[in-house]
Amino acid sequence: MQLKSHHSWTVSPQQAIRLQEKLRIKIRLKKLNALPKFIAAADVAFKQKMAYGAVAVFSYPDLCLIETIQKTATITFPYIPGLLTFREGPVLEKCFRALQSDPQVIIFDGQGIAHPRNMGIATHFGILLNKATIGCAKSWLFGTYTEPPRRQGTFSLLIDSNKRKIGAVLRTKDNVKPAFVSVGNRIDLESSIKIILECCRGFRIPEPLRVVHQMTLQEK
Repeated sequence: MQLKSHHSWTVSPQQAIRLQEKLRIKIRLKKLNALPKFIAAADVAFKQKMAYGAVAVFSYPDLCLIETIQKTATITFPYIPGLLTFREGPVLEKCFRALQSDPQVIIFDGQGIAHPRNMGIATHFGILLNKATIGCAKSWLFGTYTEPPRRQGTFSLLIDSNKRKIGAVLRTKDNVKPAFVSVGNRIDLESSIKIILECCRGFRIPEPLRVVHQMTLQEK
């Protein structure tokens, strides 16, 4: 898979923030015209000085595994909330460049526009890849919300300080903690919620993310 745009990952935290501010003007939120035939998921794990990345492609909606890629990279950026893309980015770029498939939608274990500068990892890579991307995080980062009902499929909206919808707090399974879903790029929230729910197969985490998470743990 080719990256449609590229930048260096060797930056200072101050340069990383300026880069996020520069890239955010390229965010395009739009209705998904058709459901995808293939989707991908991406995740990164860390151990000591190494990052372990994984990307997997699945048919949709049946979720048959089509292709997997695993790569490693030395960690070059410190752990700073709001800038985690610069910690995960180098190894994920290696994964995407090695990918032979061309998924229409990519799910990331992280945030999309539900981020202080609207530039979570799903948005960042959505711009670099020029793909429809979804952030599906296990924990809250930004915005306000009320707890959704405890039934699977229910959700409440995640709202920023300007009263703008930036995501959904989605119950993916009865009586478990919700997932935090936000659009990354080139997709709308309604389609994002539909795809995430369709990908949940009895677990809190969507099956594609669960698979790539297991891949990163096995690689360490």
